[in-house]
Amino acid sequence: MKPAFLNRIFFFLILILIIPLAVSCASKGALKAEEYFSIGMAYYELGQSNQANRERYFQEAERWLNRARAADKTMTASDYNLGRLAFENARYEEASRSFERILAKDPANIMALKAAAYSRIMNGNLDLAEAHYGKVLELVPESADDGYNYALVLFGMKKYKKSEEVLNRYPHALEENAASILLLARVQKAQDKVEAVDSYAKWIVIANSPPAQGIYEYAQVLENAGLFAKAIEYYGEAAKAMRTDTDDLKKSAIIFDEARLLLSADPLNDAGIEKLSSAVTEGFSDQEAIRELLLDERISAENKAEIKTILESFAENI
Repeated sequence: MKPAFLNRIFFFLILILIIPLAVSCASKGALKAEEYFSIGMAYYELGQSNQANRERYFQEAERWLNRARAADKTMTASDYNLGRLAFENARYEEASRSFERILAKDPANIMALKAAAYSRIMNGNLDLAEAHYGKVLELVPESADDGYNYALVLFGMKKYKKSEEVLNRYPHALEENAASILLLARVQKAQDKVEAVDSYAKWIVIANSPPAQGIYEYAQVLENAGLFAKAIEYYGEAAKAMRTDTDDLKKSAIIFDEARLLLSADPLNDAGIEKLSSAVTEGFSDQEAIRELLLDERISAENKAEIKTILESFAENI
């Protein structure tokens, strides 16, 4: 018999045997905070394992955990699990307050610090998330996972230098953890550091099926470093890897960048105009960006004539 199934049986027994007694005793004031807590957690576990009745079980869990907290305000476990319930229901501000109530009494509670930090990220309060993760790393400086989360918050706050400093405290993660390497590449790119080229290259090797966004960023740093042939190659790779357009990146824009670089870096190659036509066919419609190509002295007169034809096609389609 599987452990998960046994757990469900156990919690159903709690509900069947304890709750009727609990309701009776509660009316007589006989229940203790620990018993309220046990009932609340039984409902919580049921909600975790029963998606059909998840909302109802979570509501019951919250009700009993609030009773536990009211009966004994020193019960840290009640606040922590109320925070978990609020978080799972996307009430991130409420979750943050639950975890921070624990920290008011126990500032060195690692679990509460991590949970509060993540909740603050989710409700957009990066200042408090930074403070919580900073405290975590004071208490457990060897934690590479927490270091990564802290660096990620710093990156979101545009504190790129500090983010890089935090990441560099965990050299082992920067050898084998793809997420850490990509974040390092991004903070280096944000600082216009040439080292970003090597960091992205390492990430490309380590990452399993690297996503288009990261490959596109790699192409950008290669171009900025003057490595045009390799940049063209990776703009192409990014376009191939792009499955669905996002708010931040569209396949047509990647193809345009590939075309733009081909036209300026290799003006005798017909591939640039072919790629530009492909970008337009794919949906690229930024006429101003296309017009700017006409101002680039590196692009040949023949290709500029083709670019004008492409611009004229927009007018014809209006």
